[in-house]
Amino acid sequence: MKAIRHVVLALTLTLIGATSMADPSLAQAQAQAQATSPTTTGVMVIVTVKAGVTREQVMAVMPDEIRQTVQLYLNGKVREWYSRSDGRGAVFLLDVKDVAEAHAILEGLPLAKQNLMDHEYIAVGPLLPLRLLRTNP
Repeated sequence: MKAIRHVVLALTLTLIGATSMADPSLAQAQAQAQATSPTTTGVMVIVTVKAGVTREQVMAVMPDEIRQTVQLYLNGKVREWYSRSDGRGAVFLLDVKDVAEAHAILEGLPLAKQNLMDHEYIAVGPLLPLRLLRTNP
């Protein structure tokens, strides 16, 4: 995943630099694209077990957590979900319009209600530099 992210970043930086030098009007389009606020198409949530919380505490709540999370998936709110490779939680990609909606959803789950998890919310959307590829800015 990191390798893909680095390739995309390198490609984006190369594309921005090359297009800016080749055509000054594209530099203006680049500035407009950067000024445009991104559209949120989802929210990534990194869920981490709080310090001091035991595995037993988490496992006691997991049956209810799993049932409710599956229901969120079936209702179209959870787009993707992954286990963290460090075993300390999960990563969700939610199909919501903003961080407030994501927060409301995850704070309603059993692990959050029992204050066993920390959540980091990151709004995501289309990659803004891709706007430079449009022929009509």
